[in-house]
Amino acid sequence: MATHEEELARLRGAIDEIDKEVLRLVSQRACHAQAIGDIKKKAGQLSFWNPEREAEVLQKVEAANPGPLPGRFLRHWYLELMSACLALEKPLRVAYFGPEGSYTHTAALKYFGSSVEAVSEVSIAEVFRKTECQEVDFGVVPVENSTEGFVNHTLDMFLQSPLSIGGETLLRIHHHLLCKEAGLKNIARIYAHPQALAQCRRWLERHVPWAECVAASNNAEAVRIAASEAKAAAIAGESAARLYGLPMLASHLEDEPNNTTRFLVLGNQQRAPTGQDKTSLLSLTLDEPGTLLRLLAPLAKNGISMSKIESRPSKRGLWNYVFFLDIEGHKEEPLIAEALEEMKKASILFKVLGSYPQAQL
Repeated sequence: MATHEEELARLRGAIDEIDKEVLRLVSQRACHAQAIGDIKKKAGQLSFWNPEREAEVLQKVEAANPGPLPGRFLRHWYLELMSACLALEKPLRVAYFGPEGSYTHTAALKYFGSSVEAVSEVSIAEVFRKTECQEVDFGVVPVENSTEGFVNHTLDMFLQSPLSIGGETLLRIHHHLLCKEAGLKNIARIYAHPQALAQCRRWLERHVPWAECVAASNNAEAVRIAASEAKAAAIAGESAARLYGLPMLASHLEDEPNNTTRFLVLGNQQRAPTGQDKTSLLSLTLDEPGTLLRLLAPLAKNGISMSKIESRPSKRGLWNYVFFLDIEGHKEEPLIAEALEEMKKASILFKVLGSYPQAQL
């Protein structure tokens, strides 16, 4: 009978052999990816990223998962593998709003994997511009938070931009207090983006009511400032803490435990149906009674679920509003296509912003 040490040695030896086989297969997969890239280059294909193919691979991996590893882990692992393989063909350039270490930066890496060339932009408008000019392949911007609502600047940009929404990703937002000081009593100022301050309002009032809350352009910038000032702290995420080497004095400051931000992926491409899609659109209607009812009636008639509606000033006249809507399904589905045509007739301005796969947390 094998001893305890002998059994451990046997199992570790088996793992070593499996690791060699995994490495061989991963390298073989990467070689095939390079060969696919060569074929695309010879054919003059400009776009190397195939999101529908990527979604298909991830769905197959999760469906075939025998355990014991959770599907979420395998999804993340395969996303990173595909990101690295794509970089061998042609690295994607992805613009995102904010500096390195911001939540939007984290969202971009969550969606595309860490092997992309992530390009920091100082404003949401600049992300739109760089993507429109094709200086980058895609852009990532925040659009709404489950606690604080919509990011109005992102919605307003769609009124003038030709870009399509090609995807979305959800990021659970956990705020942490980063500081060089030894305790809360030593903090005089707390820097953070206004939305982060609002999302942590009750925690701040309860634990540091004496501290001055100072708005920063983004949370990563707040960390940079706090790292250089005495008696200063910042509210930010783990990635910013690691990047700037600022210790966490307190964790999970958010007042709502399910605090989540939704981010949109901008591009110049249309997405094919996947069977689990969402369609975003905007409509400018006449300023008269019954216009909203006429706009929404085709959805009810065709049994289409609307998951979101938001209004914004159109900037085309006093008290004139544009409606932003999310509906379930893809614009190419017959009933949705029929409903969209009817909604267009009820609008002065009507744009389908994109159909794309619904995000998973």
